[in-house]
Amino acid sequence: MVKEVETMQANQMETKIMSQVTLGHYLLDRLSQEGVTEIFGVPGDYNFSLLDTIEKFENIWFVNGRNELNAGYAADAYARLKGLSALITTFGVGEMSACNAVAGANSENVPIVHIVGTPPSMAQQEHKLMHHTLMDGNYDVFRKVYEPLSAYTAVLTPENAVFEISKALHIAKEKRKPVYLMVAIDLVTKPIVLPQQQITLPSTKTNQTTLQAALDHAKQLLKQAQKTVLLVDVKTIRFTLEQPVIQLAEAMNIPVASTLYGKGGFDESHPQFIGVYGGAFGRQTVRTTVENADCIIAVGLVWADSNTANFTAKLNPSQLIQIQPNKVKIGAAEYPQVLAEDMLQALQSIGYQEQGTVIKGAFPYDQVIGEPEQALTAASYYPRLQQFLKTGDIVIAETGTFYYGMTQVKLPQSATFIAQGGWQSIGYATPSTYGACIAAPNRRVLLFTGDGALQLTVQEISSMLIHGLRPIIFVLNNHGYTIEKYLNVKTENQNYNQVPNWSYAKLMEVFGGEAFSTTVQNNGELDAALTRVETESQNKLCLIEMIVQDPMDAPQYMLNMRNYLEKQEKQRS
Repeated sequence: MVKEVETMQANQMETKIMSQVTLGHYLLDRLSQEGVTEIFGVPGDYNFSLLDTIEKFENIWFVNGRNELNAGYAADAYARLKGLSALITTFGVGEMSACNAVAGANSENVPIVHIVGTPPSMAQQEHKLMHHTLMDGNYDVFRKVYEPLSAYTAVLTPENAVFEISKALHIAKEKRKPVYLMVAIDLVTKPIVLPQQQITLPSTKTNQTTLQAALDHAKQLLKQAQKTVLLVDVKTIRFTLEQPVIQLAEAMNIPVASTLYGKGGFDESHPQFIGVYGGAFGRQTVRTTVENADCIIAVGLVWADSNTANFTAKLNPSQLIQIQPNKVKIGAAEYPQVLAEDMLQALQSIGYQEQGTVIKGAFPYDQVIGEPEQALTAASYYPRLQQFLKTGDIVIAETGTFYYGMTQVKLPQSATFIAQGGWQSIGYATPSTYGACIAAPNRRVLLFTGDGALQLTVQEISSMLIHGLRPIIFVLNNHGYTIEKYLNVKTENQNYNQVPNWSYAKLMEVFGGEAFSTTVQNNGELDAALTRVETESQNKLCLIEMIVQDPMDAPQYMLNMRNYLEKQEKQRS
């Protein structure tokens, strides 16, 4: 009888353990609840248990990258479009390869949950010398590398998984930053005990007294203003402030400009949008309107060199209302713990409104120029690319010539612009396109990349073909790193800025898969290619190689930048 009771108790215990959720399953459940339906990464022997768990999980699909860096870039774009993404790498070699992508996500305020599969827990406790380590028995060294690159890091165990996963997700969403979670390969399948009550973590809320003080200060500034401008920057996009920003602009009837980083943060088809503000390098009409304003309401402003045209932007601090995600600064006064959305809403109620219609002027590439037989130049192909864009497009611009040109192209309604304005890692855009196609399968995705940048991460085109994705890829073949040539004003014809001349239109033959590709050298050929791509892109990936004869041909923004840098160099010498 005693033996039967013991057997029954053992069976009950086993049933209880079997009914408990495993660590890996709980992690996937939480990601799924946040809207993550795909996880990017590269297989490695320390993350096999994670990948096996995904294989059996119904709501999430593992998306292979050709390497960890590319997988990280893909996760970056996915998070920009869906609000959160996940990346799986293996310990040491895998996570170190992904470092650049995660650092970029930190710089650009992109929330990625980076999950690292690590060696067995006993091997770590006994400090065994396992492969993929520094052969010193230290299993915390790579997490420490990621501490300054992430908003939060944690080592998951069955005992702490519920709390640590909840906290990591909370921080990633609130701060719009990457987070890092380590889990030993043998612990992924271990059961965890779920708490009886759901874990709730405190969210930042607006201090109403401080909000009122900020609003009173803003009222004083606006009361004296006759010309006010709204300046939209990148954190408007990252913290999903687009709608309250539009509401404020319409309530005040004021002109709106975006910075380079903030490209796409305001509907560019809106009658109050006047263009991109680029300091001394951008359009003069936009610069005049912004810098002559009595008051500038800047939302999510990032005062960085490449966002302010080498700090040539002239914004009077005493006339500046800076609204950041969780604080407000007006002149020299700071108002902490004020959420941007609350401040934007409060400003609508003060009654400030300008009379008349916003005067905006022509955009740089509104007029198509160049005869069909004339060779491609920036002045002729950018207007054609602007006309080619459609409502709802996802436009991805690579760091370099295309970035500075496409930021000046007028976007259609509901278009999304993706680029690394701050981190500016060359090669980002091609894997980013892969992630964007996965995140938004029903939207048209257009990649604008250069020959040098494409050679860094070209492998991900094969991933797009494998999955039947249909981006439209424009490759600007201008014989090297033109942006680097522009930035170095001390020497000319640098050998280190040259790249091998590939046959880009023939890449599809190497990677396999159905695709349309062509090479164009003049305006007429580009026009014909764009017309054909309208049809071909409905069923297959398309690539247009644009060969530009002059390696120093560039958009006007870059010409202005080059002139400025040359003057600065002369003053120093």
